[in-house]
This record gives sequence, C-alpha cells and structure tokens, in this order.
Amino acid sequence: MKINSISTDDNKYINILTSVNKPPEKLYYIGTLPPKRQPTIAIVGTRKPTAYGKEVAYKFAYDLAKRGVIIISGLALGIDAIGHRACLDAGGTTIAVLGNGLHKIYPSTNRKLGEDIIDKGGSIISEFQEGIEPLPFNFLKRNRIISGLADAVIIIEAASRSGTLNTATHALNQGKDVFAVPGNITSPLSAGCNALLKQGAIPATSVEDILEVINLQNQENQNPSQISLPVGDTPLENAIIELLNQGVRDGDELQKQAKAEISDFNTALTMLEINGIIKPLGANKWCLR
Repeated sequence: MKINSISTDDNKYINILTSVNKPPEKLYYIGTLPPKRQPTIAIVGTRKPTAYGKEVAYKFAYDLAKRGVIIISGLALGIDAIGHRACLDAGGTTIAVLGNGLHKIYPSTNRKLGEDIIDKGGSIISEFQEGIEPLPFNFLKRNRIISGLADAVIIIEAASRSGTLNTATHALNQGKDVFAVPGNITSPLSAGCNALLKQGAIPATSVEDILEVINLQNQENQNPSQISLPVGDTPLENAIIELLNQGVRDGDELQKQAKAEISDFNTALTMLEINGIIKPLGANKWCLR
C-alpha cells in the first residue's frame, strides 16, 4: 500500500488541523482523503466495551454514516473498531488515525479492517513517519488529531482513568463539542462518561442529538451544494454564519476567528438570535437553526 504525504495547507478537509495545538507539518496517509470539509464525527471509547457499549457505538456510527457524516476514530480494539465497521456497513466513509508510522497497521488484529477502510474510499492517516513504532505516548499525541479533524466527539464508555478522556480534553481545548453517552452508574466503564456529563458534556441519547448540533438534522437527503446558508445583515453576521457552518461552535473561538471586537461580536450574536438564524446550546456554544 502506497504511503502518501500531504501538507495541511494542501487539502481543505485536513486544513482544520492548522488550528490545533502543535499542528502537524504534514500528514502521511494511505487511501483517499476527502477533498473538502464534510461533517465529521469522532467516535471513541474503551477497548473492552460491554454489550451496551457495542450496541450504542454501532448504532451511532451506522446512523450517522447513513446521513453522510464521516466517522473518524483510532482503529483501536473495542469502540473504535466498531465505529469504523458500522460506518463501512452503512456505505459511509471512515478515517482511522494511527499512533505510529504507516509501515504497519496497528493493532495487527485490525489489519483487515484497515484494508477495508481503504478499499471503501476512506483512509488511514498519521503524523508519524514510516518506521515510528506504536509507543504509548504517541497515542496520546495522536488524539489531538482525532478531535482536531472532527466537528464533535462522542465518548462511548470510558473508565474514570481512561486514555479516551484525553481525546475529550483535546476536543474541549479546540472548542469542539463533546458528547457523552450516559451509562449505568454501577458500571466502571460508564464512570468516565458520567463524569464528563457532570462537567458539562452534551448527553448523547440519540443520533438527532448530534445532528442538531452539527446542523444536519434536516439535510439527510440534500446534496451539500444544494444547501443555502442564511444571510445576515452585516459582514460580521455573515462571517459568524459561515464559521458556524464550518463547525465552529465555541463563542470565544467564533470571536477570535471572526476577528471582531467583543462588543461588536456580542451585538452580532444577539441580532442573529433575534432573527432566528442561530440558537444557543449553552456553555457559550452556538449553532445555526
């Protein structure tokens, strides 16, 4: 399998990584990268899920893929692998981010899954050069790429001291929405998710919860080129609308990327809300109606 390399400036889909902490200078990939931004959700969780976790992971990934959402994860055993497989079963596109060089697909037990991802039009990517081995700290480093490429992250089963929570931390630092699937309070594998919910993560109880935030709830039968954005009354309002459409949800990040003074930005938000163009999600998060 041919290993390709690309700069984040050379592809509109991965260009979003320029805003992450310590952005990669280049990415290595096998397969096909989307040429432009498409709605993307990261699905991550424990390597040893319960029957409940397996069922939920498969359902979320399958249903999201059916709605045209790209599923991204880390090709690990458990929730990651289930998310990738469910997406493929739905005929969707999925991307796996590895914590090692692409000279090997890791873990080896998921090699066939990796090959299927490539054969079905997806890709396996890494910031690590060929020959870099899958060392523990590399996986923590790669988690910022998983969350960085996604519009939102769904955590499905995670223990209280799980590496999965590292991905959630990266997502929050990047201004991304973090969803957590509520779990049985007596299950150790639900402790991480339930803790995230206490800290303000968005409960994920249905696919519609996620689609609403990424503004796809009414677009499952539409071609992206057919979707027209609402128009604001000022250039700043239009800039905010465009940023929301690109997946930026955090108010502070919206203001930063719009390059607006705080007073002007707050006025624009207020007018957009009054005119029914945007709505608040709580915790200084916004989305298009």
